[in-house]
Amino acid sequence: MEPNQMPGGVLSSLEARSGGRHSAGGAPARAGAEPPLGPEAVAQGAQAIAANMARVIVGKKQAIELAVTVFLAHGHALIEDVPGVGKTMMAKALAASVGASVKRIQFTPDLLPSDVTGSPIFNQATREFEFEPGPIFANIVIADEINRASPRTQSALLECMEEGQVTVEGVTYALPDPFHVVATQNPIDMEGTHSLLEAQRDRFMARIAMGYPDEDAEHAMLRARDLDEPIVALRPVASLHAVERMIDACRRIYVAESVSRYAVHLTRATRRSPAVILGASPRAAVHLLTAAKALAAVQGRGYVIPDDIQSLAGPVLAHRIMPVVPARGQEAIAQAGAIIRDCVATVPAPIAAQT
Repeated sequence: MEPNQMPGGVLSSLEARSGGRHSAGGAPARAGAEPPLGPEAVAQGAQAIAANMARVIVGKKQAIELAVTVFLAHGHALIEDVPGVGKTMMAKALAASVGASVKRIQFTPDLLPSDVTGSPIFNQATREFEFEPGPIFANIVIADEINRASPRTQSALLECMEEGQVTVEGVTYALPDPFHVVATQNPIDMEGTHSLLEAQRDRFMARIAMGYPDEDAEHAMLRARDLDEPIVALRPVASLHAVERMIDACRRIYVAESVSRYAVHLTRATRRSPAVILGASPRAAVHLLTAAKALAAVQGRGYVIPDDIQSLAGPVLAHRIMPVVPARGQEAIAQAGAIIRDCVATVPAPIAAQT
């Protein structure tokens, strides 16, 4: 498939053969409705999105796959690393690869909650106040440098990310569906940053670390930007309708009871760790299993295996825990990652048979 080719034809051809085949545990398709996609179709759609993103994000295959997985899991992603490694470019590449409404919010110290959610505006013609939606009303919202805004402004995202709605002046407004926040942040030891609220961090399904590119990837990036900015040339490779169907297919992926219990045991192990003051929440267990289902579909499987849980434990759980020994910046990230790896090593994994 060419990187700029819409995957609709691929999805249509596969769904006829595989629709509903791996939908154990999911609701059956309604009469006359489109049949649910199979994992093969999800995998091809995800590969098209990832390949499109890789045109501008060079040498970061794992980070791209994780970003696509969280997106198809209907979760929110937090991209955290030092400045200049492509955090915002990653968010923009994902947004540009999907035919959905996109808004970008540059978080600054003077940003107000109403600048995010919107506010009532007086209409001179009607002599009444009318709600003017803010940039949060989009399918994909890029929250750039989220931790440069005050905790008060960060709190404006809590209801949005958890419930998919905004309440202003006592009136509740539904956000578009699907709704996905891709936030970037610099390590908290950088000047002018604020730590994210614990409740805010817990709403992000996964934290993605970019890291520095290797020498060849960095050189390829320089060559690609010699004449023009590659992000400008990106075109959507998946329609909003196709994305909605892929998200629905990810929800239908089968999970054996032993595997779901493994996700719970792993999450609870973070609370028992002597190196942790605050362990991962029950929401973290939900996010871990939901992300694992999406990862299985992205890899073309109709069922979750323990390896899916293990590979996602770090990105999904590490940013939610609070170690006993405080640390900052990259040291804090490394410390949390080590604690999660220790939990993975000590919690027995089930031998799950395909069902």
